[in-house]
Amino acid sequence: MKKKDLQVEEYEQFYGVYLATLDDETDLMEQLAKGYDNFPKFINSIPDAKLNYAYADGKWTVAQALLHIIDSERIFQYRAFRFSRQDKTPLMGFEQDNYVRENDPRGRSKDSIIEEYKTVRASTIAIFKWLSEAELRYTGMASNLQWSVAGLGFVICGHQRHHRNIIRERYL
Repeated sequence: MKKKDLQVEEYEQFYGVYLATLDDETDLMEQLAKGYDNFPKFINSIPDAKLNYAYADGKWTVAQALLHIIDSERIFQYRAFRFSRQDKTPLMGFEQDNYVRENDPRGRSKDSIIEEYKTVRASTIAIFKWLSEAELRYTGMASNLQWSVAGLGFVICGHQRHHRNIIRERYL
């Protein structure tokens, strides 16, 4: 499925900022695979001295932002998995700042972050790989918002790119 095939009602408009980082011809599975290969290279390119750097008081460090990307992907992929199985149980939201605060990156190496990222992304790919077009259109409620499985997949890709861009622009 390509991003241009995604209907507006398949994702909440707040998340449009993430989708805006992807062009209309972006293919979901290709983008997930590309991230698996390219994002670890990006992480490796970050100087070790920058991992615990924050560009302003109250802002996340680079390591915290990277772990936020991983945590968010876990949550979005779980939602997509549930919805792809026609689970209509409404899912609660999550408070990203609490997750960041409780996922202390001190002592984490780039290699450990890359290993965790690749594990999570491999799981995401496994979930989406065998879904039919119809299953990608299945919907469910999370954070009091209606989502499609495909919408969540594209948000995973766009969310990663959004934060990578912020890290490049404000931290490096």
